[in-house]
Amino acid sequence: MTTIAPNILVVGPAWVGDMIMAQSLFIKLKQTRPQCRIMVTAPDSTLPLLSRMPEVDDAIAAPFAHHRLQLTDRIRLGRQLRHHKFDQAIVLPGSIKSALVPFIAGIPRRTGYRKEPRYGLLNDLRTLNKDKQPRQVQHFVQLGLSADAPLIENTPRPQLESRPESVPDILANLALPVADTPVLALCPGAEYGPAKRWPVRHFAELASLKLNEGWRVWLLGSSRDAPCVQAINDAVHGRCVDLSGRTSLDQAVDLLSATTQVVSNDSGLMHIAAAVGRPLVAVYGSSNPNFTPPLGHNTRTVSLQPDCWPCFQRACPLGHTRCLEDLLPERVTDALAEIGQV
Repeated sequence: MTTIAPNILVVGPAWVGDMIMAQSLFIKLKQTRPQCRIMVTAPDSTLPLLSRMPEVDDAIAAPFAHHRLQLTDRIRLGRQLRHHKFDQAIVLPGSIKSALVPFIAGIPRRTGYRKEPRYGLLNDLRTLNKDKQPRQVQHFVQLGLSADAPLIENTPRPQLESRPESVPDILANLALPVADTPVLALCPGAEYGPAKRWPVRHFAELASLKLNEGWRVWLLGSSRDAPCVQAINDAVHGRCVDLSGRTSLDQAVDLLSATTQVVSNDSGLMHIAAAVGRPLVAVYGSSNPNFTPPLGHNTRTVSLQPDCWPCFQRACPLGHTRCLEDLLPERVTDALAEIGQV
């Protein structure tokens, strides 16, 4: 089971932030097995990121929806992959269904963690050591090592390829002017739920401060973030650039790479900003920055950590969300001053 595997299939995660962290695994695989070829299966939500990861040799869409088995589709994809003759599959999600495709594809070594019962589907089962490896990125990278390898502490940093030179065209296509002043990007969304979203009024106060200093403020997010983005912009009389729901994931990567500083909730855009090397302040509510921190060089995390923290819930079970409500903009502006500008 310790044989070097030159042809590797990775079953990738569905969350944007998780896929960014998965790049650390891809980098480690290329470092330890320079001749390996890596193919990654990913849903549409994270597939575009793979083109920005030079370690990935090939990518294939996994057209599976959240919380759906879609057994026929998984059988079809598994059979489609048989001719690649993979030596190893590394399954990053912890579900039973995520292990079906490598099994159907007949991949001889199928690696993953003991989470949902997957005996037989996986034959290289690993046990998580959360005490010695508190970060999710460590869990991912460890799967790329042999079962008897020491637990890894330091992991490679994700580094997405970005194209800041494309930003003028992106803005022109949106009928927006090119920024001629420093740009603060605000990312007020969080797909996971409201317990990870800093209040609109705090984002608006921060935006107003930077606008009054002569900065341009970009508001980024998906179409689902549009209501809170609109509320922030309304609070500052429409002086921000509202990009919510107007860009692709590829374009968001490039736009973030061209910013001066970024403030984000614990979200996929937070991980993207870190992976393109932006000075970043990340605001944490119900989640723990020790588990999924931004992995860039010039980042800060801010969190209050009250007695009820961390609950990791989508919505505050106590109904007050004090971990975010009481985290005032001054904490974030102090952190922005610490990280400076690039």
